[in-house]
Amino acid sequence: MRRPALPRLDRFPALACVVFCAAFVSASLTARAAPDPAAAGFSSERLARIDRHMESAVEAGIMVGGEGLIARGGHIVYHATWGDRDREAGLPATRDTLYRIYSMTKPITTVAVLMLYEEGRFLLGDPVANYLPELADLAVAENLDPNAPLSTRPAARQPTIRDLLRHSAGFSYGLFGDTSVDRAYREAGLFQQDDLTAFTTALGRLPLQYEPGTRWHYSVAVDVQGRLVEAVSGMALGDFLRERIFEPLGMTNTHFVVPEGKRDRLAQLYSPRGTTMAWDAPWQFSDEQALEVADPELTRGYLEGNVFESGGGGLVSTAEDYLRFAQMLAGDGAVDGVRLLAPLTVRHLRRNHVAGLATDDLYSIDGFGLGVGVSMDPGVTGELGADGSYGWGGAAGTLFWVDPVDDIVGIFMTQSVPHQTTLADTFRVLTYQALLETRRDRVGDACAAF
Repeated sequence: MRRPALPRLDRFPALACVVFCAAFVSASLTARAAPDPAAAGFSSERLARIDRHMESAVEAGIMVGGEGLIARGGHIVYHATWGDRDREAGLPATRDTLYRIYSMTKPITTVAVLMLYEEGRFLLGDPVANYLPELADLAVAENLDPNAPLSTRPAARQPTIRDLLRHSAGFSYGLFGDTSVDRAYREAGLFQQDDLTAFTTALGRLPLQYEPGTRWHYSVAVDVQGRLVEAVSGMALGDFLRERIFEPLGMTNTHFVVPEGKRDRLAQLYSPRGTTMAWDAPWQFSDEQALEVADPELTRGYLEGNVFESGGGGLVSTAEDYLRFAQMLAGDGAVDGVRLLAPLTVRHLRRNHVAGLATDDLYSIDGFGLGVGVSMDPGVTGELGADGSYGWGGAAGTLFWVDPVDDIVGIFMTQSVPHQTTLADTFRVLTYQALLETRRDRVGDACAAF
């Protein structure tokens, strides 16, 4: 059989450089990735700064225990634990420790929504009420003053599925603020509903805080995404996540309810002394550094079972399990031959979808995609990292990010609510200060050699 003609690389030196450099980078990030961090472009000496910093935090009482993991090119180049998963029981943090990942659940739920989107079940511009009729004809609060009478006006338009994915639906959270809408959420017992159906039914009777499509505002939108998954797939959210995401990816330690045989691996949850968290009042966070065991009520559902499967914050997981999910994103939807999403869908997920919206409460990032925060320009955020890095964190101090430029995944785990320290952000800085060979360096060296 005749072979197809290939271009003569000596006639196209630029093409030759591209082909050679691509092969060089692929080989260097796969074949050379080994226990020696230098093979992946990291300095072992500089990585050791992470351990010193975190061990000092444990000694100072700022952190009880935690775990950090860095992967590049699909291979782990750093993985360490510090301190205790349960200080009172004298149990050290281990690599199989289970952590409440809280809002790191959100990107997983968003991937579930996008999987159904890829099946043609809906378009992102569809009104949510097309699939959840209990959320039809939502009105907008006219006054956010919690001490004034609550009145509403018809919304200019209704929330879309894309609004859910990018937090522009107009919902609030009810726990972190004290507007008239937040108070209405608490008075309705929104987070004390029996299941997701009851949750969205109750939400449909409450006003929006903002006009849909006008503002990024962190909200219960991802719990609504969870109910959307149920309505469209005909499966409970937990069953869908397990069958369509966790089992295919080999995430055997990610659960809404901790199995009995794994309960001793669940890290204790801590809070700064003086912190108060309840479902019927705004959460009050203390600035005190002394950590004490958090209210056991925050853990009860993870152990006793909870039919309310919160797509916005209900999962527990391990660092290695979450790495599987993050590597799937880093692999443009696939890892180790298992594909959940198409490459273009993942690239769409990590685009900035909030351009033109009010984003004054967008925390320390300058963009937001579908279910993930996006760092559009580190010069704006002021921290180390590559343009286009994306990820999200959790209320107990957990964090993950994917860097598509340098093919890095970072995961940080700890368990204190709120994460009153900057440990996760510092972990990210310490990751990048240890990176001595960026992908651009490697491509440049390869092309220079060629």
